[in-house]
Amino acid sequence: MKITAATDTRTFTDKFIISAATLFLILVLSSFFWIPRAIAKSTIAPTIPESFSSLAKEASPAVINIRTVKTIQGGGPVFRHFFNGPNQENDPRNEFYNRFYNGGPQREFKQPSLGSGFIIDKKGYIVTNNHVVDNADEIRVTMNDGKEFEARILGRDPKTDLALIKIETETDLPTIEFGDSDLLDVGQWVVAIGSPFGLEHTVTAGIVSAKGRVLGSGPYDDFIQTDASINPGNSGGPLLNMAGEVVGINTAIIRDGQGIGFAIPVNLAKKIIGQLKDSGEVTRGWLGVVIQDLNEDMAKYYGVNGVKGALVTDLVKGDPADQAGIEPNDIIIEVDGIKIETSRDLTREIAGIDVGKKIELLVLRGGNEKNLTVQIAKRNDSVVSESGIDWIGIEIVEITKEDASKYDMIEKEGVLVNKIQEDSKAEVAGMWPGDIIKEINNHPINTTMEYYKAVNSIKKDESLRMLIKRRNKMLMVFEIKK
Repeated sequence: MKITAATDTRTFTDKFIISAATLFLILVLSSFFWIPRAIAKSTIAPTIPESFSSLAKEASPAVINIRTVKTIQGGGPVFRHFFNGPNQENDPRNEFYNRFYNGGPQREFKQPSLGSGFIIDKKGYIVTNNHVVDNADEIRVTMNDGKEFEARILGRDPKTDLALIKIETETDLPTIEFGDSDLLDVGQWVVAIGSPFGLEHTVTAGIVSAKGRVLGSGPYDDFIQTDASINPGNSGGPLLNMAGEVVGINTAIIRDGQGIGFAIPVNLAKKIIGQLKDSGEVTRGWLGVVIQDLNEDMAKYYGVNGVKGALVTDLVKGDPADQAGIEPNDIIIEVDGIKIETSRDLTREIAGIDVGKKIELLVLRGGNEKNLTVQIAKRNDSVVSESGIDWIGIEIVEITKEDASKYDMIEKEGVLVNKIQEDSKAEVAGMWPGDIIKEINNHPINTTMEYYKAVNSIKKDESLRMLIKRRNKMLMVFEIKK
């Protein structure tokens, strides 16, 4: 038997072709691993900043520290504004707070306070929060280079918590430009600069956690939520995008919250600041309607399933909406082509329209669309607002089955306190959401319009007395002075 060695009898050319093919196959297979990684790296890397140093260096000179001195009694609204966030009504510490700060006579004393701001005009115009400078006896501004100035208030807008102050200087000051908060995306990088706990020009970075947050502080709530570290003393400071533009004004945190801060969108602030600079006050548009959200039950009732809008529950006689032919039970779904999904949307849109301007409203009436032209009037804050918040500081609604279920009610007569504005006359008096207003000055109240007529008939320095039923059990009387 002949044994033949197992030798390779292929030619050199054959071996070369096989080797080349093998190498090609290896390169192709490896590309499935390194090409996606290379693409991912080139896509992701530019969105992660290597450093915030250049942004901070450029913006910091225009960010200032604000120190105020106020004459107050007890803790005052500034204490509560910054530390109280949403859903704090049942916090057991509130009982201690109310006893310590609101119980009985309180001595008057001077309270120092800290805040931040930023310069928007080289002549010394500075944006900050209203609650930073409200009722301040003295306002001192410290620049990044250590120079100090006395400041005066040019104008305030408590409803959006914005204020404009000014310092006098002979030299031009560094400024920061406004950006466009509508262009912000959730997850986008932002930088906060301010003076938390008096630590001047602290720079923190994070992302936009959410947009359009409603905290219950007023009819114009539309906050940017961020996890960039914000603490007491940051109030009034800028929230910046990566181009170094102001996209928000830092204003609040949630007490006991970690990494949860809120800023006023700069697009909401621009017009307010412009009016404060020009005239020292804010003029808002007025439609003259009492409205509420169109919830699912109401949409089904009106035969407009899936529709979103603001339901008109009543009108102020002789005001723009009434003159234009708007009727109770109309559903407002557009303002000049801008979609309206909630009553808050309508409030914000109308407030931002110039007085005297004619606008087009698209409403649903009986399931059919109808276009109406309305000429906007000037809002008078002494009467009911578009969202139902009045000078007392409450939003009331007529009692529905949904409300009765929510508050476990057996009452059918009266109007329901739906919301209470922070630091308002109603909150100070001790009213609660869920209270039922039965009478005002001994006159029965069964509809929202009866309520508003009674409340708006009260003149300055006069008082009204409300008969309230609470939790189906207790009758209470509240006296509130205008």
